Amino acid sequence: MLDPERWVDTYSDYLYNYTIVRVNDHLVAQDLISETFLAGLKSKDNFKGEALERTWLTAILKRKIIDHYRKKNSKKGQAEVHITYRDEDSEGDWLEERVEDPFDKTAEDTLENEELGVAIFRCLETLKGKQKEIFTKKTIDGYDTDALCNEYDITPSNLWVIVHRARKSMAECLEKSWL
Repeated sequence: MLDPERWVDTYSDYLYNYTIVRVNDHLVAQDLISETFLAGLKSKDNFKGEALERTWLTAILKRKIIDHYRKKNSKKGQAEVHITYRDEDSEGDWLEERVEDPFDKTAEDTLENEELGVAIFRCLETLKGKQKEIFTKKTIDGYDTDALCNEYDITPSNLWVIVHRARKSMAECLEKSWL
């Protein structure tokens, strides 16, 4: 049985971590997750219970990510790309007809990415103690919320406050040191 009232608290972290590595844009990731929750609400009557709620939402999110790239690249007449994917929840094929060439990078793009990576690690070092540990485990390593709450003996609300403050500190640090 689906419980849409708990989706944001229960699945937003997992879906965000899943999305951010695929779209590499915080705002786009948030939009896609919102669209996923909305699509889930609209199609909740079609949920048959054959998969876990998280697996079902992730499948919806995958389609949203694919649609995002199709829309983004619809004006680019580039080579066809065929991807076979497999993860813990599912596997399948994806055919994308117009994809930006990931190897079409300038030296400036490469240098900028390296500088950003260095800046991120420097800013990560500015976080202290438990905040740094929790932020790293949650955001970078993708630990489950419940596991972290048990490990640090904190509530999910407390965990979110810690992660939020760490993200804010990281953003401020990156604004000063990289931008």
